[in-house]
Amino acid sequence: MTKAELKDFLDEKVIQYNNSKFIESDPIQIPHQFSLKEDIEISAFLTATIAWGNRKSIIKNAEKMMDLLGNSPYDFVINHKPHHLDNVAHFVHRTFNTGDFKYFITALQHIYKNHGGMENVFSNYATSNSMQAAIHEFKKIFFEIPHLERTKKHISDPLNGSAAKRINMFLRWMVRNDKTGVDFGIWKSLTPAQLSCPLDVHSGNVARKLGLLTRKQNDAKALAELDASLRKMDKNDPVKYDFALFGLGVFEKF
Repeated sequence: MTKAELKDFLDEKVIQYNNSKFIESDPIQIPHQFSLKEDIEISAFLTATIAWGNRKSIIKNAEKMMDLLGNSPYDFVINHKPHHLDNVAHFVHRTFNTGDFKYFITALQHIYKNHGGMENVFSNYATSNSMQAAIHEFKKIFFEIPHLERTKKHISDPLNGSAAKRINMFLRWMVRNDKTGVDFGIWKSLTPAQLSCPLDVHSGNVARKLGLLTRKQNDAKALAELDASLRKMDKNDPVKYDFALFGLGVFEKF
């Protein structure tokens, strides 16, 4: 395919997958259960944090997280006292365990009470065309209160070489307003032009087959290469192509 043909092909795939039907089988259905901004972003953040492995398992365990938070995640986060964390005992998703979950709730309370919320932290450190430095700073702030060292692995740091797939996916959910009801677009202080594609096995393999990516590892360098390729096709909303790459990989076994 020529570059123009490739763009047309991927634009068609975006339309095919970036619609409400996508929600039915995707973890993004969890934050779609809420209407309050803070409930949406907290449920989205927690869901994205455990978004690796089997998708049905991710959705099931994200539902369990919301149940443990009384299906009012912001109210629980902002008003909980240490003894309330006993209510979230026995939660496990792969290597994310009860201790990690308890710390995430405590750290989120700290961010909302002392840093103006998650959107404020990310927007303070974002650059004009990237969120990667902002993810690094968010992680520093998230872990600036006493924590277990093991819990730090559950937030990736792109400045340490990670593609940070899950947190980039979370940011896509919060920042993109796709007009089709999938991504939320509730963070108005940031723009889709600043986002990076959630790079995983599926999107990476498809990107390589299409010539958008040459690097073999799915790491920060690969993400930068993919970002550059996607921005050539749409500098204002490059991450819309996540729907095309993911859809081709997962649903079409491209």
